[in-house]
Amino acid sequence: MTSIQHQYVERATGRICTEPLFWDKTIQFLYSKAREKTPTLFRALTGARASSLLSIVNYDLPFTGGMRSHLSKCGVDMVECLDPPHRLKTAQEFFERKIRYWDCRPMPDNEAAVVSPADSKVIVGSLTENTTLFVKEKFFALKELLGGDKLSWITEFRDADFAIFRLTPDKYHYNHTPAAGAVKDFYTIEGAYHSCNPSAVVALATPYSKNKRVVTIIDTDVPRGTGIGLVAMIEVVALMIGEVVQLYSGDRYEDPRPVSIGMFLEKGFPKSLYRPGSSTTILLFQKGRVSFSEDLVRNVHRTDVQSRFSSGFGQPLVETDLCVRSLIGQRGTHVE
Repeated sequence: MTSIQHQYVERATGRICTEPLFWDKTIQFLYSKAREKTPTLFRALTGARASSLLSIVNYDLPFTGGMRSHLSKCGVDMVECLDPPHRLKTAQEFFERKIRYWDCRPMPDNEAAVVSPADSKVIVGSLTENTTLFVKEKFFALKELLGGDKLSWITEFRDADFAIFRLTPDKYHYNHTPAAGAVKDFYTIEGAYHSCNPSAVVALATPYSKNKRVVTIIDTDVPRGTGIGLVAMIEVVALMIGEVVQLYSGDRYEDPRPVSIGMFLEKGFPKSLYRPGSSTTILLFQKGRVSFSEDLVRNVHRTDVQSRFSSGFGQPLVETDLCVRSLIGQRGTHVE
């Protein structure tokens, strides 16, 4: 398995940055030698029980000065926390921290805007072959991702444009709503707990279709909606993620409620929380309903960035690091 460094583009500055990958050597061993030579052990280690045990070992420990220093090096700004940082006693409390997103994560004042659901690194792409963003079943297989029995949604998103948001353990781990609309469907698909480390993603064919995930279908073509058609928001669990807690709140964090069919979701508000670990959120858009931001499209194709995705999949696939509630696209025609 490749051992090259993994780089990305920092949107705010345009800098090329090298990601300090958590547990990188362990992940590479697990997804190369263990997966090939001891498949039974590999399946056990990527199952729910092992993932839960790893979470307990890593996140129930006291939040030490060394951990604070390490997170500071990763760019975590403790000043953003809603609660005073000294009250965060364990790694889990830090991981599930709330931030003053209304102050430190501004959202575009544009009803046609589509925004990022998470502090994360994003790749945008398309399932349509005649687009420059065509990415063929590298990260997910559509039928598996949405569920084999969900024929209507598979049809609606057959030629979808997509955005994949990869959250690392240091990130703020609340998901926010990318667009406004009414919930048409909501369901959970059981699966494994594979890592979202780039090497693991490259090693395992369409990994996001294999992990446990929560699917929310949002109809934005309703009164007060963003007007970009149907949006599928898929929250994918990963190594050490025990669950995705649904707690939509239209008033900061003050009124958390489970997501349910028929509920109207305002844009940019907290929708869910990933339990400790790294994880991924995928957005699917109906063909032509969203035009991705030019910088995100341009960065995907860059050849001067050393991305493990580019190396493993044989084409430029470079991530952009961005903030939750920042612009990722607008209502309109997809960039060709």
